[in-house]
Amino acid sequence: MNHGKANAFDLEFCQEVVRRLDDLSQSAVRALVITGQDGMFSAGVDLFRVLDGGPAYVRAFLPALKKAFETLLCFQKPVVAAINGHAIAGGCVLACAADQRLMALDSGRIGIPELRVGVPFPTVALEMVRMLVAPAQFRSLVYEGATFTPKEANEIGLVDATVAPEELLDRAVALAGSLGAIPQEVFTMTKRQIRGPLMKRISEGTGQFDAAIDQLWTMPATFEAIRAYVARTFKKPQA
Repeated sequence: MNHGKANAFDLEFCQEVVRRLDDLSQSAVRALVITGQDGMFSAGVDLFRVLDGGPAYVRAFLPALKKAFETLLCFQKPVVAAINGHAIAGGCVLACAADQRLMALDSGRIGIPELRVGVPFPTVALEMVRMLVAPAQFRSLVYEGATFTPKEANEIGLVDATVAPEELLDRAVALAGSLGAIPQEVFTMTKRQIRGPLMKRISEGTGQFDAAIDQLWTMPATFEAIRAYVARTFKKPQA
């Protein structure tokens, strides 16, 4: 990923993720490694773009964001996330869509501070994180919105292993190669079996909650909360 300084999710980035994954799904590529540039995995949603674009932008952006997550989650070939820096909010969710997650030691933090931002989770995002951690840890992760060091994330199951920064990409490529050596039909069927309960929860939750979630994202109070979070976090007041 190489999209601005922080690989932040905006409408165009989400659309490009889907296009690239669709192309790769039809290619001879046997496995996929996802990483970021310059010590940054992804800082999540581009909140400045949300504030600038307002409700009209959010109505176009949220479906694209969900589509990007769902497309990676359902990618039939092996996916390894090589987390080389901060993986915050949507960046953490993106990593959770991978089949395996390696994170470089002392590289950054990972977590889902959406409630601290003041926005609700789309069902697909919440369920992807729920898949990885124990129930008590999941509730704490969501409600407290804390971020974790690589070692802490490994302990609670957000990442599968931590590695030295200089070894991260080689280890991720080797792991992807090992998974990619499995006959594709066999791997795909097993992946579908593993993720079947998750996909059922996503389908049910989307129908039950996402219309209300989308509406919450466009409310004035939500924009006020985002603006306050941006001011606190980036020390850059928004008009």
